[in-house]
Amino acid sequence: MACSKIFSGNLPELLNEIIQYFRNDFLTLHSCILVNRLWCRLAIPLLWEDPFSNPTANYHFIRNFLYNLNDNDKTKLIEYEINIDLIPSNTLFNYPNYIKCLNTWKIFHYIEKWIDFIKLGTPLNSDKIKEISKIIYNSILKNENNINLRIFEIILIRDHDYFNDILELILQNQNLILNIKNLKISFNGIIKTTNIFYDFLKFLYNNCKTISILYFHHKMNYDDLLIIKYCSELIISQQNLEKMLFGFHIYNSIFLSLKNSNCSNTLKTIIFYNINFKNITNFKQVIEQLNVLKSIHILYCFSLNYDFIQQIININKPFKLTSLFMKEKFQIDNFQALLQISGDYLENIGLLTSNKLKYQLLEIIIKYCKNIKFFDLPGFDYQNIYLSMDLIKKFNNHHLNYIIIDFDRLHILNQPNDDILNISSIILKELGQILPLKLEYLDLSLSIDENIFEIFLKNSQNTFIKKLLINNKIQIGNENILSFIKEYIMKKKKIDYFAFKMKDDSDDSIEKCKDLFSMKDEVKIFESYNIKVQNYGDLKIQHYSYIEEMY
Repeated sequence: MACSKIFSGNLPELLNEIIQYFRNDFLTLHSCILVNRLWCRLAIPLLWEDPFSNPTANYHFIRNFLYNLNDNDKTKLIEYEINIDLIPSNTLFNYPNYIKCLNTWKIFHYIEKWIDFIKLGTPLNSDKIKEISKIIYNSILKNENNINLRIFEIILIRDHDYFNDILELILQNQNLILNIKNLKISFNGIIKTTNIFYDFLKFLYNNCKTISILYFHHKMNYDDLLIIKYCSELIISQQNLEKMLFGFHIYNSIFLSLKNSNCSNTLKTIIFYNINFKNITNFKQVIEQLNVLKSIHILYCFSLNYDFIQQIININKPFKLTSLFMKEKFQIDNFQALLQISGDYLENIGLLTSNKLKYQLLEIIIKYCKNIKFFDLPGFDYQNIYLSMDLIKKFNNHHLNYIIIDFDRLHILNQPNDDILNISSIILKELGQILPLKLEYLDLSLSIDENIFEIFLKNSQNTFIKKLLINNKIQIGNENILSFIKEYIMKKKKIDYFAFKMKDDSDDSIEKCKDLFSMKDEVKIFESYNIKVQNYGDLKIQHYSYIEEMY
């Protein structure tokens, strides 16, 4: 196919397909700009489709949205002592036109950051900041820029005047969101609802009917009946909704709207995140009506008790539980009953740090599950080490691709230091012998003995790991550990991405850590072997984001 496109003269089309693979690799995309005009023209839209999620350190990208300010707005900026010489008189591209993703909180936040940066710390009162911000996002979102959003995130963290301003602006320029495919509505603070917000929700369910991904992420429990009604109407209005997330609070009437909509024949994925199922009495009724549902994800939810599990057991179709990350202790009988009917579908699982029944939970997972891809096991004791390794060994030749092992210090404060180190050593010796030939992700957070770590590296040197993360929770031996990594992994190019965090203070009361990412000379050494060193926290997978991206 690629050859036929080259010989038929479709090189730009082929090149565009290639550059799409670099969508989130911003360093590579910036390099593409420098190749020639064609590469630049293909890379620029990807760099600017979501500018507020990947801002530059000085936030100067905002200047490129302001080249066409009118004289009145420029005069106002001068009044507020903004140096308009910083604003380009012209730009090579119409950058706002490339925006496909917009998050209401991020646009407010980074505009304020830019104002603070160019004012060099000179304080401005909130009214002036608001006026400057309004000039900027009016310039970005005006009709002439022909923005056609694909992803729109409404994030209300605090009752912000900007929030109503931007909703009003979008209602005046409705083409902005007519074709959105991904809508996230998140209330993270106390809501003071206004008619503008009600009008906006009504506009959504009357005009935006081709949303494929819809998130309701409500940290605050509210009793606004109109919001509940309009959110239900929004679900019912959709013609091709494929993915739905409920976060923190869920209302029976909103959940029930899935049953009374086109979703019954379109919805493929449903995610429950931090939901309390205590008062969800219509779960069976709704799930039975979703005819094409392929995966159900339960992340850190509450009240998975006997009554709720019975609703699941009584569903008259397969319950395709794909992810289960625990937040509270399971009764063994409930856990076994759930996995008896769903174990064949389960791909991602995370246990609790502290659970005296962990050994029994592991036995049930090994017995009923066949397709585990993602395994997160925090906390260990002598009783469950070997059974955990048995689980990894069972799945390592089939599907297992993501492993997180975290010997949580908070869980082991009462254990002698020798036990802590010994348990970590057992894990490393066992794990090195059973890792599959290829892993997407391995995150080890342990108290590491340097000699045992070398044994681990020798035993696992045939394994290629795309992303390797190591967090050594003791201070001793970090230099030797890094040397071993260079010898057995770096020089043999056995990884693509690497993060290494190490304890840097002998004071156990205040745990200070040092990150390899901050050691620039060391980073250059790894880069010379085409290995990208990243900050440990940045490279670490967040379960919520992983499920959101993969499903």
